[in-house]
Order: sequence, then C-alpha cells, then structure tokens
Amino acid sequence: MKLAGDLEVLLSAEKIAARVKEMGKQIERDYDGKDLVLLGVLKGSFLFISDLARSIDLPLAVDFIGLSSYGEATESSGVVKITSDVSKPIEKKHVVIVEDIVDTGLTMRYLLDNLATRRPASVKLCTLLHKPSRARTRIPIDYLGFEIEDRYVVGYGLDAADKYRNVPFIGVLRNG
Repeated sequence: MKLAGDLEVLLSAEKIAARVKEMGKQIERDYDGKDLVLLGVLKGSFLFISDLARSIDLPLAVDFIGLSSYGEATESSGVVKITSDVSKPIEKKHVVIVEDIVDTGLTMRYLLDNLATRRPASVKLCTLLHKPSRARTRIPIDYLGFEIEDRYVVGYGLDAADKYRNVPFIGVLRNG
C-alpha cells in the first residue's frame, strides 16, 4: 500500500482485529435480549463499527452521528457541532456509542450530554483508542480497545486532513 510507507505501525491490523472481536463478544454478553443500537461517530469510526457489528451475534441497529471539533486541524477546537444527526429516535433503546478515539474528551462529553436529553434506556461508550494524557474532562469508557500515548495517529478510519483512513492498521506519520 503506497500510503503505508509514510507510516510507522503502532497497532497492526491483526492486533486490532483480535481486540475488536473481544470487544464485540463483551457487548454481545452485556446486551443479550436488549434493544441495542450501535451509534457510530463519523467519520473516523466507520471501519471500526463495521468490524464491531459483525462480531456481535445479536439483533442490533446501526446508526451514525456526525460531529466536528477538529476541522482541518490536528487539535480539537473544543467547539463541537453536529454535522449529521441520527436517522431514528433512540428513546428507550440501549445505545453504545462507537468512537475511534477519545482524546481531550470534550467532544464525547458534548455527545453524552446531548444524547441524555433523548431519553435512551442506557448509553455506554466503546472507543478503539484512548489518550488519557490528553484528557480535559473525565469520560466513562465502558469498552476500550487500546490506551495509547499522546501521538497523532492515522489509519483504520482515522485521518490526517482526510487521508490515511483506508490504511488497515493504526500508524504514526514518520515525518509528522
């Protein structure tokens, strides 16, 4: 893959796949018999939610919400806006937010507060990556893939100015 030459591998595709399967099985155990909605945060979670959903052997719905706090920058602005909303109501449903990365926590705090007003039965957070050193607010993470150090990562849905999303592993730009 041409793009991969720019990257140092942080988490291999195989390591990600194994952890996503484990997380899916845990969600499956926790939500058996419940009205489950996986709510992917666009755009970064699209590959993760696809793999996660396929590892959960339960009836479930998948929906998406678009949020923006970065724009073209590599640092969150702290100002969050909904760029596209859920397509169906989540009232009385068990919602698992599927996020690519929790960094400062500001975007997720906004989303958790926003979703609470929609009266779901429950809301839990599933994130592939977490950078605890960057946290500016405490966020409860119910399902965690990997804790990582404070490096700007791309691949497996995560981008740098809309590039590298299609790389099958998580990497760090060599000259970045």
